[in-house]
Amino acid sequence: MKKRINWLITLLSMFTLVACSLEEDTSSFSAPDNFYQTKAQCLSALNSCYIPLNGTYNYTFFIATEACTDIMYINSGTLDSRLDISPAKPRHGETVWTNGYKGVMYCNAAIYGIENSPLTEDEKLSLLGEGKIMRAFYYYLLTSFFGDVPFYTEHVKDVETQQKIGHLGRMSAVETRNYLIKELSEVVPLMEQVRSSEIASNRTGAATGWMLIAKMAMWNKEWDIALNAISKLEDIYGDLSQYSLEDVMFRNKNTPESIFEIQHSYVTGGLNYTSNLACICMPITRRAGTCEYDGVEIPELGNQSTCWTPWRPTDYFCQNLQTKAGGDLRAQYNMAWEYNGHAFKSISTTPWPGPKFWCPYLDSSRDGNNYKVFRYADALLMKAECYCQKEQDPDMAIKYLNMTRNRAGIGNYPKFRSWARLMDEIQKERGRELIGEFQRKFDLVRWGIWYTQTYDNTGLPSLKENIRPCHEYYPIPDTQVVYSGYALDNKAYEAYYRD
Repeated sequence: MKKRINWLITLLSMFTLVACSLEEDTSSFSAPDNFYQTKAQCLSALNSCYIPLNGTYNYTFFIATEACTDIMYINSGTLDSRLDISPAKPRHGETVWTNGYKGVMYCNAAIYGIENSPLTEDEKLSLLGEGKIMRAFYYYLLTSFFGDVPFYTEHVKDVETQQKIGHLGRMSAVETRNYLIKELSEVVPLMEQVRSSEIASNRTGAATGWMLIAKMAMWNKEWDIALNAISKLEDIYGDLSQYSLEDVMFRNKNTPESIFEIQHSYVTGGLNYTSNLACICMPITRRAGTCEYDGVEIPELGNQSTCWTPWRPTDYFCQNLQTKAGGDLRAQYNMAWEYNGHAFKSISTTPWPGPKFWCPYLDSSRDGNNYKVFRYADALLMKAECYCQKEQDPDMAIKYLNMTRNRAGIGNYPKFRSWARLMDEIQKERGRELIGEFQRKFDLVRWGIWYTQTYDNTGLPSLKENIRPCHEYYPIPDTQVVYSGYALDNKAYEAYYRD
């Protein structure tokens, strides 16, 4: 899969340098020959499985998954924003592919090492569960982004295995997900059933595993499997109303409602593990030397921030789904019309990105917020959708839909009239609740409406000019197609890109 996939030995020797974002004891680490001999060494190996996430989840990935949809857009120089992509110009697709399979490789190596370690079976259980959950996450990401992709679980320990993997073709995304659902269904129930915020060092655990099972099952239209997994999350998380809406803000890290977050930290003058999303999430360019943003003093944003062209909500979102005067409590976090009662100068009908995405005292482009990827509210809306898709129990679908609506202060859904209307409302509610959480495009593609919804509602003319049905998935980079000996392909793009 990767041209230099055989550099695992070098990787292992670097664990103590690159895994500093998670707490660990590396005092017993020495050399690959005696690695995986202790629990601390196994944890160090598992820490490598998180490393590719930081390079993937940045502002460009946000653009690809959120700003090329029906609810937001960005007039950015980043060419992903206008879908100027093709197999020859895969843009951020190159990064997602590289980091996705780097993550798979790290997970496969860690799982293999733990399985063959001298640890007891009880000691191995949670470690293997973590490795398999992280591997499933990377494949969930790859299949959501590219569709059918190569699938393998072998540890690359020799040239023969490397060459075999390097020439794999696309495997059905449905089959990939089925394999992972089965694997996780065997290991996740044996892990400690606690909220992610209760796990030491912000590691993944059973909650993330159940969420992945549900996500992949919904892609595969296996509604009962998804319902069962979400019920397990309900046992862990309980009543949604106990979780504060304020905790949706990215600055509030590892809050009780969270299931999976991309971990970042920043200390001025010290070690940092940051990204740059906040740079496209603030009100227009800051006036030099001040905390003034679009004519309004915002002390919490500081006077050292770097502001790039910000994303904007589409008219469909801010004039239909979540209006300024609509009473939705989430609007004050998702969008910014004013600050402390002072209206911004440059907005008319379209607000700036809201404080959900701001990074307090942003130092240059070092965004130390965590990025929320899975939350409990998401799971409850998934349950509403499952009941709706089964078309058997409208009361249950509405019950779960109302959980997020009631927390947001917009009241209950009106009386059931048709499955189509209820599904439309669930789709809208997911937009209101989960805007900016790296999921909107995946949802629209899964529902089969990404192209029409984005074409009809985007606020960016150049995106509307470039968008094609094939763009629902990113192309596999041409370099990878060639490296595979043309076992890989981009058939969906052939009708549009023949260069």
